[in-house]
Amino acid sequence: MKVLIADKFDAEGIEALRSFGVEVVSDPALGPDTLPQALASHAPEVLIVRSTKVPAPALAAASTLRLIVRAGAGVDNIDVPAASAKRIAVCNCPGMNAAAVAELAIGLLIACDRRIPDQVNELRAGRWNKKEYGKSRGLRGRTLAVVGVGAIGGHVVRIAHAIGMRVVAWSRSMTPDRAAELGVESGGSTKADLLRTVASADAVSVHVALTDDTRGLCDAAFFGAMKPGSIFVNTSRGAVVDEAALADAVRAKAIKAGLDVYAAQPGTPEGEFNPPVAAPPGVYGTHHCGASTDQAQQAVAEETVRIVRVFKETGRFENCVNAGEIR
Repeated sequence: MKVLIADKFDAEGIEALRSFGVEVVSDPALGPDTLPQALASHAPEVLIVRSTKVPAPALAAASTLRLIVRAGAGVDNIDVPAASAKRIAVCNCPGMNAAAVAELAIGLLIACDRRIPDQVNELRAGRWNKKEYGKSRGLRGRTLAVVGVGAIGGHVVRIAHAIGMRVVAWSRSMTPDRAAELGVESGGSTKADLLRTVASADAVSVHVALTDDTRGLCDAAFFGAMKPGSIFVNTSRGAVVDEAALADAVRAKAIKAGLDVYAAQPGTPEGEFNPPVAAPPGVYGTHHCGASTDQAQQAVAEETVRIVRVFKETGRFENCVNAGEIR
């Protein structure tokens, strides 16, 4: 069996794949434009990606491919319908990077409250400005709305509790029992509930998967409901947010935003990228690096190796997101 890894991948994970007889080709520099040729020339049965996009033209060139493993949770960088049409399984690694993403979400929350990036920039420019930065609202006693309470949202809830925040949680499957299990106040499960929840919050952190139901979930009505001067954090997927509506809210309502993901972000590790939503003062952006810690990548690599091994030994697809379409 041959595996093509089209992204950075844990070195121990590569050795683990080789240890059970897998031929590994690793090319972290591949992108959506170069992936078709790589799939055609290497003819792998398995493709492993993290952030590299896998569009339909790449899949059209993949005559031998049977399995794509997303070394992470979300699969929106993969054209799943195109994979399903070719009966290629798409599998993921849910929950493996939850702690790392939650850490960044809380980091962005604190950065927004304390304006840490602005302070760093001024100090690097040789300006001392304690008068300006020696004030912030603080997070203890404030209300955090957590939108989506899967593995990542659950970690965010626990950290927020640890720093003394009141937490209200919303999800499409929220029930009183689930709220009690998390130790949070229920924010409900409908769109009307969501608007009421964010209106009551001093900060909002979003942790939903990208689906047809959640695309554009954070829209003009959502930001219109948020308090002036509150904080918005998104470490889920860029397309969950109407970025023009967010930019308007930043300007009109002094909302601060911490963003790790963007609607049209590059599908390659490096390159030019100037998203308008990241430009206004009060928006602090990172580079879709929420899952990019050594701890998370090791856990993801171990799960990826397990998925490949099970497939090699049994033909079974673990954590398959399109199982119903490829039978």
